Amino acid sequence: MKTTVLIIEDNHQNLYLMSYLLEKAGYAVISADDGRRGIQTAQEQNPDAILLDIQLPVMDGYEVAKALRKIPDLMAIPIIAVTSYAMPGDREKCIAAGASDYIEKPINPDIFVEQISKHVLPQFPDSQV
Repeated sequence: MKTTVLIIEDNHQNLYLMSYLLEKAGYAVISADDGRRGIQTAQEQNPDAILLDIQLPVMDGYEVAKALRKIPDLMAIPIIAVTSYAMPGDREKCIAAGASDYIEKPINPDIFVEQISKHVLPQFPDSQV
């Protein structure tokens, strides 16, 4: 079974790029386009990692991270904030809300998968090993 990453992102271009890079590296990708759907999808799918945009409709990423950290089955899942917020203190604010790590947008395609792999490695189905 492949390692599954949930991407909570409302920008379709960002979602496409992150999905493409992760799938090419052997990850399975699922997505949600707002904070509330992201929490629901995380509970239903129990992903191995969550990539979380901070500027989301319905609930912002800070609220989503805090809510996810209160759900016992999801507490140990790495949450990586992927955001254009790059001012002093933004990284710390993401971590304080419950994120495990922080990646600035625009993402760097050359190192993006490596940044995610620090938290969870892809697993290939037996037929591809």
